[in-house]
Amino acid sequence: MTLSSAKKKRIADTVDKHLLYQESVQNVEFELDFIRDRFREIRGREPYSMREDFCGTALASSHWVQQDAENSAIAVDIDADVLEWAKGNNLPELDAAERARIALIEGNVLDVCNPPVDFIQAFNFSYWCFMDRSTMLDYFTRCHAGLKRDGVLFLDAYGGSEAYQVQKEKRKVGDFTFIWEQAEFNSVTYEQQCYIHFKFKDGSKIKRAFSYRWRIWGARELREILLDAGFRKVTVYRQAFDEETDEPLDEYVAGDDATDFACWLGYIVAER
Repeated sequence: MTLSSAKKKRIADTVDKHLLYQESVQNVEFELDFIRDRFREIRGREPYSMREDFCGTALASSHWVQQDAENSAIAVDIDADVLEWAKGNNLPELDAAERARIALIEGNVLDVCNPPVDFIQAFNFSYWCFMDRSTMLDYFTRCHAGLKRDGVLFLDAYGGSEAYQVQKEKRKVGDFTFIWEQAEFNSVTYEQQCYIHFKFKDGSKIKRAFSYRWRIWGARELREILLDAGFRKVTVYRQAFDEETDEPLDEYVAGDDATDFACWLGYIVAER
């Protein structure tokens, strides 16, 4: 055996980027709790049916159908490869009854038609791929039509001065480092190019594991488009911060006051 063949494989060559994404980016338990709590507050009843737009690996839908025997999910994504990954990795974690209550749909969210659901979620800022107002209005109008009469649309958003800067943010997650890069920003069009990289303890990396090009939308303009799409009420929930340490909390507060925030994360809740 040669010395080169005896070398260990780089960690970056042995890991699955979708698993890394689920571990470092998604927190579906928290998100589904937030959705359920807000829905109860708004509608005074339990939600049971969901549509997960831009679902990727359909992790949220998979967790949703596991949480209650009455829960059902429709998971929509245009990427056939990531849906195949979901079928081979997340769906096998479900029992037969749970798998029967989740439908994976390969298609464009601008074209999909579904039986009305209690709520639609579009998270991880994926809907920001719509760069112009008319397309965003079309998407929100279709979401409105895809909801029950008392249905609710849940979106996420971010903002603040740091959102418009070219920068990198590194965060340790288990035994790897998650790197969020805002690589380009056009201050006229508000288009942004972002990447996710992963770095491992042996020094190996997966560069540009995920790539995103989208427009940064302001919460106010999104609210206005949602109202134009027919939603009755739109509320922004901004992440709260510890007053002493200035660290972000797993708590989101309704309101529009974020006057001097360099960076904020939040949810937009639109009531049909």
